[in-house]
Amino acid sequence: MTHDAPSSTPLENLLTEDRRFPPSAEFAAQANAHGDLGAWAAADPESFWADQARELLTWQTPFTEVLDWSGAPRARWFADGRLNACHNAVDRHVEAGNGDRVALLFEGEPGDTRTLTYAELQREVSRAANALLALGVQTGDRVAIYLPMITEAVVAMLACARIGAVHSVVFGGFSAEALRSRVDDAEAVLVITADGGYRRGAASALKPAVDEALDPHHHPHGHQDEEAGPTSVRHVLVVRRTGQDVAWVEGRDVWWHEALAAASDEHEPVWVEAEHPLFILYTSGTTGKPKGIFHTTGGYLTQSAFTHLNVFDLKPETDVYWCTADVGWVTGHTYVVYGPLVNGA
Repeated sequence: MTHDAPSSTPLENLLTEDRRFPPSAEFAAQANAHGDLGAWAAADPESFWADQARELLTWQTPFTEVLDWSGAPRARWFADGRLNACHNAVDRHVEAGNGDRVALLFEGEPGDTRTLTYAELQREVSRAANALLALGVQTGDRVAIYLPMITEAVVAMLACARIGAVHSVVFGGFSAEALRSRVDDAEAVLVITADGGYRRGAASALKPAVDEALDPHHHPHGHQDEEAGPTSVRHVLVVRRTGQDVAWVEGRDVWWHEALAAASDEHEPVWVEAEHPLFILYTSGTTGKPKGIFHTTGGYLTQSAFTHLNVFDLKPETDVYWCTADVGWVTGHTYVVYGPLVNGA
């Protein structure tokens, strides 16, 4: 058998596309992003991001330090500033006179719909924040959110941000074992879930996975010689979505609607440092143990607001924006929740 000598001719890349299609002058003139943004960001990134943070966000304590790279590879952005993510996503729009603007349009799989204005969202998030406080959740505590794609998922995330708690959203399609590993790693004190959700036209149970995940006698990976043991979770807050029967653990489980009905709709947001963690989101775990990724408040909000405004060319006064991502993934966090709401969409 003979082998051909290696060719010195480089392989042709058939996927290269170098044609450019510039937008019309009319479109470019009304676009949010102007042509010199990229050059500015490349030439002076600290000045660029400082300007975006000041322009796009409201700060209780303005920052004077933009980037601290002394602990590389960990960067600290706007570290001496203070803000609140929920205030930026909700309250400031109400204060600006836009409380009647629609914040969320929801349509569920069965065809049910719900509309929340910014004023209504502020009241519901405030009730949820007070409900979390009544359950003993404090600033810095971690809260696991295991919900279908319903408005309560957004409210729960914002309520955590409002009190300075750290939310960890777990995709509702993950198993009890996957949920347990994330709850344990984050040391979550509360799980927010639902009786179930809807998939392909039928009700699908969700809370049984939570009960299994938190069962101290559950055998992980089917190993009968080991038990999961106790968890850090003190309460499970349950949204009634499908109306299906659920098992109930007295003293631990609480209905979402009952907790919110008993709570005040007034709450002042907790101002946190820009480097205060906003959420933990775990990698999928397909190539190893899931890794928790921390996202801090100031830097993350700046990036999400900037990219949402400029990449999607959003016009909050007129546009209805829809993102198909699940909030269990970072795209859902950024382009379903924080980016659109911070921009007043």
